[in-house]
Amino acid sequence: MSARVHPSAVVHPGARLAAGVEVGPYAIVGTEVEIGEGTWIGPHVVIDGRVRIGRRNRIFQFASIGAAPQDKKYKDEPTRVEIGDDNTIREYVTINRGTAQDLGVTRIGNENWIMAYVHFAHDVQVGNKTIFANCTQLAGHVTVEDWVIFGATTLVHQFVRIGAHAFTGMGSFISQDVPPYVMVAGHMASPYGINSEGLRRRGFAPQTIQAIKRAYRTLYRSGLSLEDAKRQLETAAQSCPEIRLFLEFLAVSKRGIAR
Repeated sequence: MSARVHPSAVVHPGARLAAGVEVGPYAIVGTEVEIGEGTWIGPHVVIDGRVRIGRRNRIFQFASIGAAPQDKKYKDEPTRVEIGDDNTIREYVTINRGTAQDLGVTRIGNENWIMAYVHFAHDVQVGNKTIFANCTQLAGHVTVEDWVIFGATTLVHQFVRIGAHAFTGMGSFISQDVPPYVMVAGHMASPYGINSEGLRRRGFAPQTIQAIKRAYRTLYRSGLSLEDAKRQLETAAQSCPEIRLFLEFLAVSKRGIAR
């Protein structure tokens, strides 16, 4: 089955569209764009620059993907956007390409749910199975690990890392790294326990959730220095491997954690 392109769409002859791709009315697809099989491009979507989109994605009207980054240092270097499979990208989402000062790529993984008016700035790295509620805004160089859920209008400062299974409350402003499993909310964002409900829904055993809660208390409520807390977490991880996510995250954290 060949790609189906609406007569009013503008698709450059150099673009590569796989079987089953559908491009809606008035959409624009640039010369260096590659779209995987079964992906649906809605009306008025603009995909420009060096962009590779995987299979079975749904990209709704007026989204903009691959535009030049909003960075004064950008000098038209050959940077790009990479999007995996089975993502939903809703209306007015903007995903800018990377910069030469970082990895050179803005990357979105698989099975992410990205609601209307979300913005991913240059060099953002997003994992798999995340949820971005409306108007979440990520500044440049932000890293988001798997299974993170963002409440609506969350704002994330550049270079921040958000750990796997974390959760942000609506309207949060995040200027420091958020460890795995942790819920944060507020302006500035503060920790409010772990994302227990999300872990239950994902099949974490009750005893594992309790162990993660104890690890959270070690990190946030014990009064220990960060180094002493890490030593206790090392011991706890011997009986609960899931706690190792905390340690791996702390090892790469650069902005300090939200405390």
